[in-house]
Amino acid sequence: MTGRPLPVPPADIGLVALAALTGAVHQSRIADMIIIGHRGAAGHAPEHTVASWDLALDMRADYLEQDLQMTADGHLVVMHDDTLDRTARGEGCRGPVIRKTLAELRGCDAGTWFNDSFPDRARAAYAEQRIPTLDDVFARYAGRARFYIETKNPEDAPGMEEALIAALTRHDLRPRGNGDMRVIIQSFSTASLRRVHDLDPDLPLVQLFRARETSGTIRRRLDDYVGLVHGIGPQYEDVDDRLVEEAHRRGFVIHPYTVNDTAVMRALIARRVDGMFTDFPDRLATLLAR
Repeated sequence: MTGRPLPVPPADIGLVALAALTGAVHQSRIADMIIIGHRGAAGHAPEHTVASWDLALDMRADYLEQDLQMTADGHLVVMHDDTLDRTARGEGCRGPVIRKTLAELRGCDAGTWFNDSFPDRARAAYAEQRIPTLDDVFARYAGRARFYIETKNPEDAPGMEEALIAALTRHDLRPRGNGDMRVIIQSFSTASLRRVHDLDPDLPLVQLFRARETSGTIRRRLDDYVGLVHGIGPQYEDVDDRLVEEAHRRGFVIHPYTVNDTAVMRALIARRVDGMFTDFPDRLATLLAR
């Protein structure tokens, strides 16, 4: 989809002002634009691996993103695709994730594909990366990172939301009160977000919108989410001034995805979005530092 062209503001543009995050349940504030490491630092390292998340933190990402898939034996693993074919290598490491047990996935290599695809960015260590469980991620990063978690294909994985809440409980990551933003849950599935809300109404939620949407189609649906979500996640090309204004008027934050071009980053800063997903957290961090 091609959205309305984004104007490029001068290089000395001011940063975003304080953005309000309000809703029927929460009244919280995010003090500055947030940098969301898309699958970690996926432009520099194999997505959804320790190497990628470590690098994203080094590059000053405020949140680390995780996409959830469920295994045949009910474990939550972090992988964007519902199949192993694109990013996994090894014997038996093909086909749908949901048909594999965790033990089978533990033997898959999650880094070699990146070495092959981007030899100019690759490091030998990437060949040793593995598919992490959500518990693995929490065990490594809880206390030093914030998490932005997406329920992927939840309609094909009954119980995903319950397993997510159980993992948050095990690692003491459930909200401790109004304004606890250590974990944000996002989904394209409103039904999944409603299920999460039923299980823990204090968890901040973000409704994602697919790239086939436009500013107009999103704006017409915003009222449907008042009282449920705290923000919206449109594809960046669908963001215009009216969408930002209408989202903010309802108390929603707006976090576009996936923004890798610095000119587009500048334009979105000018439009006063509240954060961005990016494969290159270092690029956005450099702009914000200016």
